[in-house]
Amino acid sequence: MDTRQIATFVETTRLGSLAAASRRLGIAPMVASRHIAALERELGVRLMQRSTRSISLTVEGQQFLLHAKTMLAAEREAKSALARSGLGATGLLRITAPAAFGRKVIAPLVPDLLSSNPELEIALQLSDGLEDIVSQGLDVAVRIAPLRDSSLVARRLADNTRLLCATTGYLAEHPAPRTLAQLAAHSCLRHAEIDRWAFCLAGGQVRHFKVSSRFVADTVDGVHAACAAGAGIAMLSTWDVAAEISSGALVPVVLDDARPKTEGIWAVLPSARLVLPKVRVFLEALQGALAV
Repeated sequence: MDTRQIATFVETTRLGSLAAASRRLGIAPMVASRHIAALERELGVRLMQRSTRSISLTVEGQQFLLHAKTMLAAEREAKSALARSGLGATGLLRITAPAAFGRKVIAPLVPDLLSSNPELEIALQLSDGLEDIVSQGLDVAVRIAPLRDSSLVARRLADNTRLLCATTGYLAEHPAPRTLAQLAAHSCLRHAEIDRWAFCLAGGQVRHFKVSSRFVADTVDGVHAACAAGAGIAMLSTWDVAAEISSGALVPVVLDDARPKTEGIWAVLPSARLVLPKVRVFLEALQGALAV
């Protein structure tokens, strides 16, 4: 199967037109059209419905798209393996990560990654939702949560320690709780999709504490901002509040009978069989940053 034809199909799907794909690939529109036609003849199916204004995938085209992307990735991997060692990682690395984590932890890694790998490009997608990395053609997703059962491959990068925190101003008006029972009387600030906080008790048991809150936000950044403004107590990750704890802008709230349960920071990959050099160098840099 001709990878030039496959590349034309993938780019046409991504850009939405044969003309745009031909410009991106540096070929004539007629050549791009012939590539698609030849690919359809070889596969014996119609991959696209084409009109003068739009292109849409057939059911068979949607099924083939993932395989097409995998074949192109395998070709890039083979070329990278044979390239001279000084070249470094190459190609476009597509990453998705929670917004706050991406902004505070991943974005600072970008200058060194690009400097050390001159042929590397990075597209960072920040979202607190769980993106479908296969359908969106993403290379790696960073997730900070208990993982659901999935056909994807997950690699634990580091522990995600969390703490309760608040401003000194809030705690001056509302004395710090010492137990979970006392925490229930406080203004707790939570993510809109998380109504229970997980704690480890003294005996090792895990308790999911029902959070009573008059404020919710749909992003961690929103919860963090409200906490920093003195609106109440939040449970936030250590990497997210380290600077403010160090400066005294926020202070930890420590309970005698429970501590926030440690979760994991995970890299989720579409395949264990094919980990491209661009993914490998990113994960190594990220693990190094998390180990500090």
